Amino acid sequence: MDRAATDRFTDGFVDRGEVARFDALAATWWDETGPMRVLHRFNPVRLAYIRDALCRRFGRDPRAPFPLDGLTICDVGCGGGVLSEPLARLGARVTGLDPAEQNIAVARAHAEAAGVPVDYRGQTIEAVVAGGERFDAVLIMEVVEHVSDMRAFVRTACAGVKPGGLLFGATLNRTLRSFALAIVGAEYVLGWLPRGTHDWQKFVTPDEFARAIRAGGLDVTDTVGVVYNPLTDGWRTGRDSAVNYMVAAERSA
Repeated sequence: MDRAATDRFTDGFVDRGEVARFDALAATWWDETGPMRVLHRFNPVRLAYIRDALCRRFGRDPRAPFPLDGLTICDVGCGGGVLSEPLARLGARVTGLDPAEQNIAVARAHAEAAGVPVDYRGQTIEAVVAGGERFDAVLIMEVVEHVSDMRAFVRTACAGVKPGGLLFGATLNRTLRSFALAIVGAEYVLGWLPRGTHDWQKFVTPDEFARAIRAGGLDVTDTVGVVYNPLTDGWRTGRDSAVNYMVAAERSA
């Protein structure tokens, strides 16, 4: 990919430093014992949350073999495709976007090897929306804390949602507990994530997230906390949103 193309992909709300950081980690996306270990442990929770909400919205049976059959989903900041692939396996037509070219290369190679059809693109959501594309669901999972302008980015993601469609987001709350656990604990003490992965000042409170979503013309329908259980080494949803949380929002039909 030439420099001009890379510059186009990193325009808008993408933070060039963040792109470089995740580009450097690209080869580790599918290593469940590496730097992305926490994401792999978290993935079943967010996948179930998205699947169940889409099934409720579109009248599907979540227990069916392909409950998301035919639904169009845009996974913004898809990384190596850890979430895009399982959504495609559920029948969705998934478009994965990421401005980090190495992430897209890894995602494409893994999907091709697994025989899973995903449309991976080295593009930003603003470029896709400007091109007129709209989706049944847009995902901004673990990405709003890495962009240069959270509010404008969220509004643009909302613009990509079809009438009657859904937006899903997941991020870290800006609290003292999130600083202690997500940065000091996860990055410096336990070494779950590379140091410098997160900037606490860019964490987003649920109220801030909701205001940005409403500015984009959608209504927040659900906010749920996600909590780590050290005894099971797994994640679960709950009422505690002081550190991690997910949101769902809808555009009126």
